[in-house]
Amino acid sequence: MNELLDGFSVVSEFPVAWGDMDAFSHVNNAKYFTYFETARMRYFEKTGVMSHMEMTREGPILASTQCRFKFPVTYPDTLSLGARVASLEHDRFTMEYVVVSQEKQKVAAKGEGLIVYFDYNANTKTAVPAPIRSMILDLEGDHVQIVGAE
Repeated sequence: MNELLDGFSVVSEFPVAWGDMDAFSHVNNAKYFTYFETARMRYFEKTGVMSHMEMTREGPILASTQCRFKFPVTYPDTLSLGARVASLEHDRFTMEYVVVSQEKQKVAAKGEGLIVYFDYNANTKTAVPAPIRSMILDLEGDHVQIVGAE
């Protein structure tokens, strides 16, 4: 199963809760966006995004997100969720997610999120701060695509 998570710099595990299921006897599609959100927050904690935001009021805001479902997950199961930054631009970055069923040993869903950096004081977008860029680049290594001028 590790090969399914290769290249994902932050991996989290989530037990499937009975309450995650819907009337069709599988994990409700909306739950995947909650999984993505939790993985995104863990990534932000690991790269210092949250502590930097507390000090500066500059931080991420989710501009768009999507999910491609591969097969229905059911209770009981444990999901491994990989998160990474795939591309980094001046004022934004794209995160990718993969959801792996430990029971089935295969990918259950894949997703993306476009994250724009935002100045919450000025209420406008801003550049990804240099310390955050540096942490992302250190964590992702050669796996991140740099888009546009530095």
